[in-house]
Amino acid sequence: MILEVIATCMDDALTAEANGADRLELITAITEGGLTPGIGLVEQVVQAVRIPVFVMVRPHSRSFVYAEHDIDTMALEIKAIVKAGAAGLVLGALTPEGKIDEQALNRLLPLTGGLQVTFHRAFDELADQHEGLQTLMKYPQITRVLTSAGRRPAIESVKEMADLVAAAGESNLTILAGSGLSTEGIAEFIAKTGVGEVHFGSAVRYNKSNLSPIKASTLRLLADNVHQVR
Repeated sequence: MILEVIATCMDDALTAEANGADRLELITAITEGGLTPGIGLVEQVVQAVRIPVFVMVRPHSRSFVYAEHDIDTMALEIKAIVKAGAAGLVLGALTPEGKIDEQALNRLLPLTGGLQVTFHRAFDELADQHEGLQTLMKYPQITRVLTSAGRRPAIESVKEMADLVAAAGESNLTILAGSGLSTEGIAEFIAKTGVGEVHFGSAVRYNKSNLSPIKASTLRLLADNVHQVR
């Protein structure tokens, strides 16, 4: 069982690694759902921790529909992040019709240098997630999907999450459950959905606030509970 934790700064990264996180999602602008962090922070975190660092590539928070110049920005950011030594990238793009933007993926994925790619929660804005899953299966670089299984919090979408896990089956995709998970009852959620990876942000921070530091004791307890699940 893999526990991914959001990091927004060096302090987050070091606290997360020291208290049981298996992987970091490195972002900035956490209150906007996460944007691309500065390359200086990316380089600093990659050099400081031993666990994998996956870096958000999202140029703005207006929507997941990107103009050509936005894709140009993402391409430049991907090249810099790959050069910095990150273990993976987190990205996503949709068409105005609410489908996965394959034109954007075909432009960006060849730049990833063989790194793993997570398709982020743009997935939760799809009208048909199972159709979206089939689309993503065509891209071997994309190894996981971060999702709450719809527009509701993940903890309220147990059946939908289990259906996505079943649909992913033995494909190249892993379902990474995130958004709205709580530290309480996480073992039951994992058991009912069959997910192999979980993603935490505000729930492991002081007062469960996005703008607060990670609370080491909360994360350690969560990590112990998650890692006991077989």
